[in-house]
Order: sequence, then structure tokens, then C-alpha cells
Amino acid sequence: MLESMEMVDPSKVIEEFEAMTKDAERIQRETLKKILEDNGSAEYLRDQGLDGRTDPDSFTACVPLVTHKELESYIHRIADGDSAPVLTGRPITTISLSSGTSQGKPKLLPFNDELMDTTLQIYKTSFAFRSREFPLGKGMALQFIYSSKQGKTKGGLVSGTATTNVFRNALYKQAMRALQSQCCSPDEVIFGTDFQQSLYCHLLCGLIFREEIQFVCSTFAHSIVLAFRTFEEVWQELCSDIREGVLSSRVTTPSVRAAMLKLLKPDPESADLIYEKCVGLSNWYGLIPQLFPNVKYVYGIMTGSMEPYLKKMRHYAGDIPLLSADYGSSEGWIGANVNPKLPPELATFAVLPNIGYFEFIPLTENPNHIYMDAKPLSLTQVKEGEEYEVVLTSVAGLYRYRLGDVVKVVGFHNSTPKLKFVCRRNLLLSINIDKNTEKDLQVAVEEAAKLLAEEKLEVVDFSSLVEKDSSSEPGHYVIFWEINGEPSEEVLAECCSQLDKSFVDLGYVSSRKVKAIGPLELRIVRRGTFQKILDHYLELGGAVSQFKTPRCVGPMNKVVLEILCSNVAQTYFSTAYD
Repeated sequence: MLESMEMVDPSKVIEEFEAMTKDAERIQRETLKKILEDNGSAEYLRDQGLDGRTDPDSFTACVPLVTHKELESYIHRIADGDSAPVLTGRPITTISLSSGTSQGKPKLLPFNDELMDTTLQIYKTSFAFRSREFPLGKGMALQFIYSSKQGKTKGGLVSGTATTNVFRNALYKQAMRALQSQCCSPDEVIFGTDFQQSLYCHLLCGLIFREEIQFVCSTFAHSIVLAFRTFEEVWQELCSDIREGVLSSRVTTPSVRAAMLKLLKPDPESADLIYEKCVGLSNWYGLIPQLFPNVKYVYGIMTGSMEPYLKKMRHYAGDIPLLSADYGSSEGWIGANVNPKLPPELATFAVLPNIGYFEFIPLTENPNHIYMDAKPLSLTQVKEGEEYEVVLTSVAGLYRYRLGDVVKVVGFHNSTPKLKFVCRRNLLLSINIDKNTEKDLQVAVEEAAKLLAEEKLEVVDFSSLVEKDSSSEPGHYVIFWEINGEPSEEVLAECCSQLDKSFVDLGYVSSRKVKAIGPLELRIVRRGTFQKILDHYLELGGAVSQFKTPRCVGPMNKVVLEILCSNVAQTYFSTAYD
């Protein structure tokens, strides 16, 4: 890990990684043994009848596969103050909250020092491989990171989003220095209580230190796009702040104002230069390298539900490479991006065999997506070209936990698999025999959005739902679009039909042809609708750093559904199968 917090030597880290991944099977056995020895006194493991055994065969024979639902009561006991060893040998003192964007409410998850260590190891590993391909000079990072407030559970445990628990950990800031990733913004901005004020100040700090910025990053691509969309609206105000050395009145939080005023000095020369750079851009193309001349890359999670933002990211980045960050979840980390030169669409993640014990449930080409009976395989038993659901045994008390992520093995790094994220298993558009994943939805939106591009317009964001209540028989898909302009009705009607035609799942196509599924419905929502969804999650205590737009809104997500439906401006029905 980064115990001493000395500057990380990339070559040494890579050497250690290569040695570890050459013997992944042994490392996995040792990792499982340590997890079970450290937590053998935990009630959950005692109840499974392991009786001190730590080998993989005994473990998988005794301990069942679970989802969060099966562990929820144990986690709630911990959160409510049960100090007995429930899931782990040592007491859990912190609870993480998942983003909650998929199911409408956040899940409670255990967080401990060991999980923080795995986080730092992932950071260190991916940094080493990035540094080999894209060496950094002395400087800082423009990090669009935001920490929501930490609260207390009923039992007095610290609680916060997973990213907040990481950002507020005492080791985080030291680690960023060791990884040449020190944020250009002061802590008061990162930990500010008002997201919009923090975003404005992140942008301002980036401009103040523009010559020193080595890379731009955020946890998710969405936050980077949101930041530069905001820049388009406030850039003149930012220039004014720099020119006059006076902070905008929009920043009202006293601690944030005080911290920013220490950095802000009148600098008309820089303000004029930034102004000229912005005026000279064509539709903001290449904004990032124009503002930050020494930037080496843009970095963040860009796979899965973040892929729809890549087009806009490339627009802002110009020739600057986009590097996809690592693969993990609120439950724990899985793999690091050790091939950073690959474009995000092709990003793969090498599993670190010492940060958890991993199993993989084979997913066959079953049209009904019934995979329950497949026996999980170990890390080194998986096959290239096959798809699996990831099962995690973590260092923080989750045992044989089904993450719900579908991944494809695209090769091996020595003896550890390289994974490509495919989709979330539970994010499906389905009415009867049709099965369309989040990826299928994304492809359909991209195909239909090409018609908007011809009018120099774009989809700002999108979501969907399956409408199959009694008032709309047969059921049909509903797609919500927010657009950055006003295309003609003819174009939107064409987009609607193109969306319908772009779902090529055989079950969907055959059902549409025989009218077992009704015409797809496209609902255009007013500008700012998806911002309202973000605001809703922030009001629930979520952090922007962890926000993911819900791509498929289920019945549990009532508030989000209400926001979308109450902001519909136009509605179109497909004529693709008339």
C-alpha cells in the first residue's frame, strides 16, 4: 500500500504487479485464507459451518451466493450499533452508501481500513501504468471531486457515500501527493456543502493554476462533461474574477470564500488570455487543451453508463487522450486499467488477485437470461471470449456477493483475466420475450441521435422506462431525451422511429411485428430536467462524484419518474412497424 506515502516508483509497482499476476491462483488462495482467518469470529461465517477451514472448496461449499438483500439485516444491525462481530472480526466503524441511482434508494455497505487499502492499491497500480505511457511533470490536477456530508447512523457509525468516505479518509490526500495527483482546489471547495459553488470554484482554481494542470479528472465522465457545460455558461464571470481579483457573489459559503480569496489576486493579463482563447474556439471544440496547455490526459470512469458522454468529452478534449479509470463499485474494487492507451470503448481491467476473492458465474446465450444454475468459476478458470457475472468476497465483510455486473473476459495479463464491462444485469428493458440491456439502449440512442447531429444538435442525457400498465396495452418502451436545442417535429418523429428500429433483439423485433409490443414512445423533456434529477439525489445526501443518470427507471424510482413525466414537452410514437 502507500503506508509511508513516499513518491510512488512506477517501475517498482509494475514489477510487483507482474510478479503477482503470474501466480494469480496462489495469490487468490492466500487472499481468501487471510480474509477468512481475519474474520473467522464473525457471526455470519460461524453460522455457515466453516469450522476454521479457509480453502476455496470448503468456502464455496459452505457459504451461499448472496445479493445485498440477504445481507441487509446484518448490515443494518451493524449500522444500528451492534458491536459484536457480525460480518467482520474487527468492528465496522464506517458505513458507505451506494449511489442509489439504479433502485431509487442507496444501499448500506460496510467500509473499513482494509477496503481503503485496496482503494489505494488500485490507485497506485493504475497510476504506475499511466505514468509509463503518459509521464507527468511537476504540477497539479484539476479534479472535479465533491464530498457530501458524512452523517451518523442510528448506532453512531460514520456514514457517507463511498467516494465521500474515501475523500475524507486521512490517507487520501497523502496518497494523491505520492501519486503526483494533488488537487488544485483547496479542501474547503472539495468538502463544500453547495455543489454549484464548489463546481464554480473548481473551474476557477483550474484557471488560476492553468499552466500547472497536468491532467483533468473526476470519478465519472458525467461530472467532467457537466463541469465544462457549466464553463460555457460562466466563463465570462470567471474571467472577471481573475481580472479583478474579486470572487463572484455566487460563492456565499464563508469557508469556501475565505479559501478562494487566498488564491485569487488581480491578474488582467491571464484574464485577457483566457478570454481570447474562449472567443477563438469553434463551438468549444478543444476547450481543455486551450485552457490548460500542459495537460496530458483526461481521466475518469468512462465505461458502462458513462459511455454516452464520450462524444462530448472528445469534443472538449480535442487531441488530448481520454483514459478510462479503474473498475470497482461501492462494494469493492475489482481491476485496474493497465492498458491506458486503449480508447475507453475498448478499456479492459486486469483483476488484482490480492484485493479480494473473485468468482465468476458463466452466462450462456440463453434468450430468457436464466443463469441461476450455472456453477461459479474461480479467477483462473474463466475462458477468453465468455461472459460472466462477478461474485466478490471482500475485505469488508461481503462473502460470495453477486455484484450484478456482467463482464466479458477479453484476454489475460499473465494469469489474471482482463475484463471488459458489458452491462448491469438488472438494468433491462423487457415486456415479454424481449431483453434489451443498458448497452442496447445506448446503441439505439446513438443511432437515432445521428439525425440530430445533422442539425448540429445533440442529446444532453437520456433515460427510459417500460410502460405496461392496464391503460396502455400492449406494453411499450418509453425513451426520455433532453436536447440542447429545438429540432423540427419531422426530425424528432424520424428519431423516434429510428430508436424503435435500432433495438435489434430478436424477441423485441418479433414482438413488434406481431404487435405484442406497442410502438416506442419518445418523450422530449425540457432543458434542465436531468439537472433536477441530479439535484434530487444531492438532496438525499448523495455526492456528485458518485452520480450516475438512471438509464432505466423502475417502479421504485417514483420521484425520478415524476420529475421526468412532469417535464415532458413533446411526445412522439414510432411508425417503424406500421
